[in-house]
Amino acid sequence: MFLVFVPLIALNLIYLGWLIWPFTIFSAKQVLRISSQKKDDQICVMISNVYQDNDNYAGCLAEVQRANPDVVLLLETNGAWDTATAKLSETYKHSVKVPLENTYGMLLYSKLELKESVVHYMVEDGIPSIHTRIVLKSGREVQLYAVHPTPPVPNENPRSTERDKELLLVADLAKECKLPVIVVGDLNDVAWSYTTELFLKMSGLLDPRRGRGFYNSFHAHYPIMRFPLDHAFVSADFKLVGMKRLRNFKSDHFPIYIHLQYEAAAELEQQPLETDSEDIALAEEKKAKI
Repeated sequence: MFLVFVPLIALNLIYLGWLIWPFTIFSAKQVLRISSQKKDDQICVMISNVYQDNDNYAGCLAEVQRANPDVVLLLETNGAWDTATAKLSETYKHSVKVPLENTYGMLLYSKLELKESVVHYMVEDGIPSIHTRIVLKSGREVQLYAVHPTPPVPNENPRSTERDKELLLVADLAKECKLPVIVVGDLNDVAWSYTTELFLKMSGLLDPRRGRGFYNSFHAHYPIMRFPLDHAFVSADFKLVGMKRLRNFKSDHFPIYIHLQYEAAAELEQQPLETDSEDIALAEEKKAKI
């Protein structure tokens, strides 16, 4: 039995190593770093799942002030969080607010102008996503999709059907969009999962973590059990200025901060993952479910 068990563990470790290899510093970077500053074509976004029952509102506001992003996406935000963060509107003049009591509320604040903002319930009632255009200082428009699909949870939502379908529907929107695209949110899935990789393939978007590290965001209270669940994916016409994990304010998630710069020629230097017929067939099958 021992002679069988040990090789199986070794094979499993090799397989897991192969999965996470693209996110190590030894792998190629999918999103390149900028070579020169073009500040009017830059945007920085903070993504934070605040944990709905967390009442450290002051800690959240302090972290927003310290990071000073252009756009703030707060997830798991209910009416109490909406009230407590309302003072952000003094600096962040533009907003889209969907406070909910079901742990899927969203508050989006922006210093930059928002246009054509729409709240969609793409797969499930009560599970919103925010779709909006952001106008950079240069006047260039960027399409933002903010998402927080439901996770597979035993005895409640045992399948990943709803999450996978929502992500793939957003992938279609990103693929068809003529503007630069950013997708942000808590995807309730790790960066190296087959579903996340399928999303990248079908959307044509890039993952700035590839070649840089995991940027584990959950669980904030258990150092040896942390995974990258909070994501920022970008179209190939963005390059990276910087990315970091921010300080926790008693949530179960760390906030993630990403700073991007639009560069039209970047599409010639950065390549999305390639799709094949099996990927396309699987994506269509997942979208047809429910």
